[in-house]
Amino acid sequence: MDKIKILWADDEITLLKPHILFLNDKGYEVITAMSGDEALDIVKENKALNAVLLDENMPGLSGLDTLLKIKQVNNDLPVIMITKSEEEHIMNEAIGGKIADYLIKPVNPNQILLSLKKALDNKRLVSEKTNTDYRKEFGQIGMTINDNLSWQEWIEVYKKIIYWELEMDKLQDKSMLDVLKMQKSDANTQFFKFVEKNYINWVNGKNANPPVMSHTLFKNKFLKELVKDEPVFLLLIDNLRLDQWKVIQPIIQDYYQVETEEAYYSILPTATQYSRNAIFSGLMPSEMEKMFPNFWLNDEEEGGKNMHEEAFLQAQLKRLGKDIKMSYNKITNFNAGKKLSDNLSNLLQNKLNVIVYNFVDMLSHARTEMEVIRELAENETSYRSITKSWFEHSPLFDIIKQLADKKIKVVITTDHGTVHVKEPTKILGDKNVNSNLRYKQGKALEYNYKEVFEIKNPADAYLPIQHPSSRFVFAREDRFFAYPNNFNHYVNYYKNTFQHGGVSLEEVIIPYIVLTAK
Repeated sequence: MDKIKILWADDEITLLKPHILFLNDKGYEVITAMSGDEALDIVKENKALNAVLLDENMPGLSGLDTLLKIKQVNNDLPVIMITKSEEEHIMNEAIGGKIADYLIKPVNPNQILLSLKKALDNKRLVSEKTNTDYRKEFGQIGMTINDNLSWQEWIEVYKKIIYWELEMDKLQDKSMLDVLKMQKSDANTQFFKFVEKNYINWVNGKNANPPVMSHTLFKNKFLKELVKDEPVFLLLIDNLRLDQWKVIQPIIQDYYQVETEEAYYSILPTATQYSRNAIFSGLMPSEMEKMFPNFWLNDEEEGGKNMHEEAFLQAQLKRLGKDIKMSYNKITNFNAGKKLSDNLSNLLQNKLNVIVYNFVDMLSHARTEMEVIRELAENETSYRSITKSWFEHSPLFDIIKQLADKKIKVVITTDHGTVHVKEPTKILGDKNVNSNLRYKQGKALEYNYKEVFEIKNPADAYLPIQHPSSRFVFAREDRFFAYPNNFNHYVNYYKNTFQHGGVSLEEVIIPYIVLTAK
């Protein structure tokens, strides 16, 4: 194995011979330089260098100037700055110059060794530690998901799985990723059984402690944010999974501190038409159909299914005794988001401002339809990554920064998540059956009942009854519905896409976040 090559630049290099011998014994080959100019020449000539130890206070070209020039030659070469000075401005300049570490003289050999390990072996050591730690927790998670868990405990299990997914996203060594995927699949199998067993009782009030769900979100969680006189912004990012929230959270935390980080359960179907309307109306679908026949459209009816969210919300606020001034904005493209950002001050006189932002949902659909997006978001890691990249450059982030400057409270939530589908489930139905790949409703459905959650009487789940023999079925885990007469087309086109409407941890357990400006 080749030795790791280190350049050490210091005008007093002869005094550092014991340190150099120590590093040689540890497997490092140390090349020396006595000035910044000499160090720069070596960096230009020696492409095999692994790291640089750089004295800050050298005659001639200073350490900071040498650092700048080294980075211009090889920006990826780790540089460890060593200095006698503890002056803050020197530290700041060095850190701004992208140093790997900063050491203050006198340094002992072990300090140098540790700093080199951090700079050169950090990714390997972190990978080994992360994989080892997950191995330790694997058994505990495995035993937990086979227990008789409560809805609260399922949230904690899902959070743990997300934590390990995000940790493994950072690693080059993906050796444990397949094990984690298998465990997540096992968890989804058990979660499906849990929802199948409890859902009807939850929505009918037959459970003493049901989870907060779409139709109870405003009443049980959000209402308390309207108590004070200050304005509140509710940002509903359509289709935002809990893991996607976790990847944008660090960006937001530069401006806001997280006051509340919770999760709630989407109603079924986990589709916008049902779940988002339930949030804004405070009602289940069949109740909306009954109370607002002019607003609610069933699957078989023509027209937009989410056209009356503002009216639903106004009616709910009135029922809850909240006579307040509010605004409602739905953003479906960049220009609309930019226009809202530019005119945000016009909303600040309102007590409540609701912004529905549709990008993540559009990303999910675009990933199905557009080959380039399929390539950019080919798996869950890249799906999270593209969400983060979008958010950093979006008008929504501009809006959040403006609100932080004005110290305005923000609540971020969503209506449902989305799941990466892999396995087809055969289903038969007539021409009126809806097109969603994760749930079907109709009067002549044929399927394997073991592969779905079936609700034979929609009224039991407060779902609309379009025909006397109508029923709803929901795809389980990572499955999607496909018709036998065009089976191969469906499988080839929709396998490995992101869909919603069914029962999975990713679709059902979704974020509810309260932010307070720093």
